[in-house]
Amino acid sequence: MTQSSNLQQKIITILKASTFLIFLGRAYQHMVWDPPYRTFLWDEAILKGFVESVFGVSWNEYVTSLSVASSISLSIKIIGVFYLLCAVVTLLIKPGMKKVGKLFLLGGSIGLFILAVLYCKEKFFHVGQLFEYTIQFLSPVLLYMAVFTSIEVKKIRMIALIAIALTFSCHGLYAIGYYPRPGSFVDMTINTLPISEPSAHVMLKIAGIIDFLIAITIFIPRLSYPSLLYAFIWGGLTAIARLTGHFHVDFLGNTFSQWTWEVIIRLPHALIPLFVIVADHPNSRFFKYLKMIHYRKKPQTAV
Repeated sequence: MTQSSNLQQKIITILKASTFLIFLGRAYQHMVWDPPYRTFLWDEAILKGFVESVFGVSWNEYVTSLSVASSISLSIKIIGVFYLLCAVVTLLIKPGMKKVGKLFLLGGSIGLFILAVLYCKEKFFHVGQLFEYTIQFLSPVLLYMAVFTSIEVKKIRMIALIAIALTFSCHGLYAIGYYPRPGSFVDMTINTLPISEPSAHVMLKIAGIIDFLIAITIFIPRLSYPSLLYAFIWGGLTAIARLTGHFHVDFLGNTFSQWTWEVIIRLPHALIPLFVIVADHPNSRFFKYLKMIHYRKKPQTAV
């Protein structure tokens, strides 16, 4: 295997892992919990005229109808099944499966973008809320580009850098308090670290400022590598914090059901920086060390 093909295999593996985790987590969310589709489907200002003219029922009948509510719930679960299929296809995808890739990778990406728009609407159209999901809805696109197109790795890398910058900077907007700082941010910090609430607010503000710095320095050649390492570590820690920050021993089942998928969909916030690191430094000592551990010889038994 040539060095070029070896690098291609590495980055495809990382992008597959990132895309798989996003689809898997969203599949679970849709099949078990309640994504914000109703924030659109029950928006009187947007849909009242359409509902009353097309379906011939009053808006009150529409929003109080049990059959409509059941249909919405069923549709959400069907979308969840689609995301589960996207996750399976992600693991099996090969260069000769371009049509399948368009349907499940690009189609899934469109679905993730629509979901991000709905979250944005739910949060009073905070633009930062939309672009905080950039890594998530672009991961399938990055994988599609790597597997099915002749686009150079450096161009895919640039798109990944933009996704990282948008995700981290928009997260920073909430952390510094530009948008109302979510109480969950403070709770996760307090429950994960032995600090007071005022200290948690200070720490979040500092973390938000660093997010902005990372969004800039990843584009500066001399600062890119350490900045991406930070993004890799911080992205992983903030993903895991979704579980550690809401962990209740007395309610283990509910804790894992409610928060594990939140961890899963955010692990790509670490994996996409890792993808860029590998693309930039394929022969890093760190990766050679990992490879040595993975392929170390097992002790031979006597015959």
